Amino acid sequence: MKTCLNCGEVIKGRTDKKFCSDYCRNQYHNLQNRDANNYVRNVNNILRKNRRILAELNPGGKANVHKNKLAEKGFNFNYFTNSYTTKTGKTYYYCYEQGYLAVENDYYILVRKSDYVE
Repeated sequence: MKTCLNCGEVIKGRTDKKFCSDYCRNQYHNLQNRDANNYVRNVNNILRKNRRILAELNPGGKANVHKNKLAEKGFNFNYFTNSYTTKTGKTYYYCYEQGYLAVENDYYILVRKSDYVE
């Protein structure tokens, strides 16, 4: 007799069934994917927060901000969606369409990329 992989109940019906119900099937797979889903959820939350901070500090599309201002709002410099290096070697980091470039004296130039989706 086959038993449910999630709850151990005896399975009735088709011989190739692995779960006794949709509930057990969903719960089993949700538990299997929990760690990966939590990691992705946490990274996405950080990226959304970074984007929100950049957008708030850059309402006009281009701004100059000190690193301390970004840090005090909770900006995490370790997370960004992509980067772009110019021909002169300057690297812009983006959180979706909101970007920043480190310049001298701990200042950052904030930019908004209007043609983000290609």
